[in-house]
Amino acid sequence: MKKQSVVSSILWLAIAEIFFNFSGYVIHAFLGRMLGPADYGRYGLIVTLTTMIIMLIGNGIPTAMSKYISGFFEKQPGLVLNVKKKAAFLQFFLIGFITIIFFLLAPVLSFLLRDPTLTPLFRISSLIIPSFAAASFYLYFYIGIHRFNLQSTLKIVRSFAKIFFIIGLAYFFGLKGSVIGYILSPATVFLTAFFIDWLFIDRQFPKDNQEVFDWKKLINYAWPVTLFMIFYELLISLDLYLVKGVLANDHLTGIYNASLTVGRIPYYLFYALTLVMLPSISRAITQNNHEEAKRIMTQTFRLMFMILVPIIILMVVYATPLIQLFFGSRYADSALPMQILAPGVGFLTIFYIISFALNGAGKVKIPMYVALFGMILNAGLNYVMISRFGISGSAAATSIVSVIITLIILLYAFQYFGSFVEIKKILKILLAGIAMFLASYFFPPQKWIFILWGAILSGVYLFALIILKEFTKNDFDFFKKIIFKKS
Repeated sequence: MKKQSVVSSILWLAIAEIFFNFSGYVIHAFLGRMLGPADYGRYGLIVTLTTMIIMLIGNGIPTAMSKYISGFFEKQPGLVLNVKKKAAFLQFFLIGFITIIFFLLAPVLSFLLRDPTLTPLFRISSLIIPSFAAASFYLYFYIGIHRFNLQSTLKIVRSFAKIFFIIGLAYFFGLKGSVIGYILSPATVFLTAFFIDWLFIDRQFPKDNQEVFDWKKLINYAWPVTLFMIFYELLISLDLYLVKGVLANDHLTGIYNASLTVGRIPYYLFYALTLVMLPSISRAITQNNHEEAKRIMTQTFRLMFMILVPIIILMVVYATPLIQLFFGSRYADSALPMQILAPGVGFLTIFYIISFALNGAGKVKIPMYVALFGMILNAGLNYVMISRFGISGSAAATSIVSVIITLIILLYAFQYFGSFVEIKKILKILLAGIAMFLASYFFPPQKWIFILWGAILSGVYLFALIILKEFTKNDFDFFKKIIFKKS
């Protein structure tokens, strides 16, 4: 099987993430206008909770499968189908159990959210769990065998399926139709992936193999990763549910959901890095090459920080027109909480990437415990600050907790990988960011034209990096290679 280069992998995954996240924002923009703030807030509650469950509980075993397959698919191809079969067996029973429990608990969830009309919608949304899980299983399998191009293509297919089903059914059937559309879009991806595997991929690996893989390894790796994802997703989503529970106001819930949706842009943009880092770090540690692992961490952190800084600045400066671009003038009150959230989401993005690097190195319990601490702290701080300051208090609480847990995970990562943060380079990037922020006073936020202002300010930031000798010819060649070179 032809090996795909890291640069090509990043390119494919980046393209897929752009399509996928663009489709998500298209959907949110249409639904925000189509459903109105109240029903849009209810949609956010239902879909966020259901997808949160599957992305956390349902992705643990596929992540473990991807890790182990990536370690031996070239040298021990006979184990690939063995691992996949055992992972599929475990996943089937886990997801079936979770789906039934979620369906039965729908009235309890509605009671906790003080809205009994959510019960039938929660019951319908329970079908999102098996549909999403089946699609994700194949996506992680293709990552494990380093078929990033195929994985990315499937994600692009899902992007178009989401737009077609969710917006189309919402247009005819309202809120209930949008939830059903969320079931059908991943189901389309699963069927496509299943037939590709059956017709092409499956026959590339030997079936009659004497080597046996111990399924307990999947469980031992999956459970702390699963708990990490549960704690992390609760950490970043509890604020929305506490806004609903404490304020009991659908309109404000919808306003805050809009803030979260736009504010999480940095996190979604960098999600692809975790898909490349986990197998890369895992391979380096397996080969006892700690210098290579540290090199990957150093390059990744610098690249991530260099791109995060201007994105966060632009989101803070142009929050109002950005919110109006996605959701319209009815959501103007979302701008202030989003400005408060944006820096916090930047720290959360760093926390998530570093956590997955530690997961790839086998240190799965450290991120789990830090995420648990962050979840508990965020719940308590959100409750206090929502009661006093409303939705802006919730945004502030989440940002404060984000800074704290990011500093903690960095300390743990330094202990394991060594110091991969080059302070001098970070200071130069921050100076370029300050120059960009000061320049923004000459380009005030205005509808539509803020896009042009953003491009100009990005140029100011890049120019400052060049003057400070932080963006060099090597960086230019690297980005050129990503954009133009296929392998």
